[in-house]
Amino acid sequence: MINFFKKPNEKVFNLPSLGKDELLYKVFPRLFMEILKKYFRLEIEGLENIPAHGPIIISPNHSGFSGFDAMILAYILQEKTKRIPRVMTHHLWFLTEKTALPAQKLGFIEANFENGIRLLKKNNMIVLFPEGENGNFKSSSKRYQLQEFKRGFIRMALECDAKVIPTIILGAEETHINLKKLKFSKFLTGLVLPLPLNVIPLPAKWKIIFMKPVGFPFGPDKVGDSELCHELANEIKDSMQKRISIEMKDRGSGYL
Repeated sequence: MINFFKKPNEKVFNLPSLGKDELLYKVFPRLFMEILKKYFRLEIEGLENIPAHGPIIISPNHSGFSGFDAMILAYILQEKTKRIPRVMTHHLWFLTEKTALPAQKLGFIEANFENGIRLLKKNNMIVLFPEGENGNFKSSSKRYQLQEFKRGFIRMALECDAKVIPTIILGAEETHINLKKLKFSKFLTGLVLPLPLNVIPLPAKWKIIFMKPVGFPFGPDKVGDSELCHELANEIKDSMQKRISIEMKDRGSGYL
């Protein structure tokens, strides 16, 4: 797999001589991410909380409908930790070859329990958004209100003795405005899509906060304990919501 965000060892001088794949999957992505970092005036806090080794689950809030939060987070993790994050992503990315190829180049992996376990048992870092599409596609009227956490990330952590890093992303809510969440029930049962107000990203200020690692005093025998997994997921959700509320008090306008 080509590393989508990897910084080249040498400076690129002769762009016309490069192949299409190298331009598309190496040069352009890094340039695009560097532009976004400056455009969003990105601030990062808590990198010291990310272990250098072992299985890790980065569990961020999800918002802005565009997927910019996943791309920027993956780029920052790659750049700052020198570890390659595997982003667990909605299955819609993998329905066709045209969307699956760029998703794989981004380091995206289809979000399911089996893929998560396979990666964690190889001591990988994975990024898993516990809110799923309900967070990403929620109406902007509910911005910075965490939606219900799915429990898959807890079960993965218990199965693989992985640390969970609760992660706060501020800015995506103001970058892309979503009018409402569309639910399809007649022909496409379970499908959720956004109704966006803007496609061009607004110049909101972004901040990513990596909170302290969370470990659990339980093992794989508790993976099937639904009540326990629900309780642990809610504890992490509550800690993230409290931190978001604190940050928002000092944030002021997201555009200044």
